[in-house]
Amino acid sequence: MDFKPTCTNSARPLHPSPPRRKQRSQAGLTIVEFIIASGIAGLVLAQVCMLWLYSSRSFAAQMSYADMDQRSQRALDTLTQTIRQCKSLTAFTTTRITLIDFDDRPLTLAFENGQLRRLKSPAAPTTLLTNCIAGQFAMYQRTPVGGSLDQYPTTDPNLCKLIEVRWVCSKKLFPTAPTTTETMQTARIALRVK
Repeated sequence: MDFKPTCTNSARPLHPSPPRRKQRSQAGLTIVEFIIASGIAGLVLAQVCMLWLYSSRSFAAQMSYADMDQRSQRALDTLTQTIRQCKSLTAFTTTRITLIDFDDRPLTLAFENGQLRRLKSPAAPTTLLTNCIAGQFAMYQRTPVGGSLDQYPTTDPNLCKLIEVRWVCSKKLFPTAPTTTETMQTARIALRVK
């Protein structure tokens, strides 16, 4: 018996390849998995966009409130300074008052066309406040109501010592937004010279 060397050196890889099933599971996403992942990502993105929209509208409304409040305070400061320097009240309606200023010229303060205006000749009218949806004046006497800090109302301009002014401002941020309304500003201002 002769032994003949046979070369049965079959080329085997050093690392055996994994079974076919493992390769397929590691290959990537299936269409179903991709659709589910896209749906979840879409829902998360929609929620983030809604939160951003709500937050930006809320911040814009807060800025509008702050702007209206600042304008109201500025108008009230100017109005207080103006009324305190006046000598007397000569004409009164709930939306317009006429006073005699410190220089003996008539000075008119009026709520008209959604504005609070200061009119004194020969100067041009000055707009103190805009976007007013309501505004009115009231007169009070010097005499206080017994047992309180309130004064008696009057209809006689000669008896007027205090002038009450109140207004409400409103503003729309953009056409489809709800109206932003500031709470009522109220102040009683004394005529100091009288």
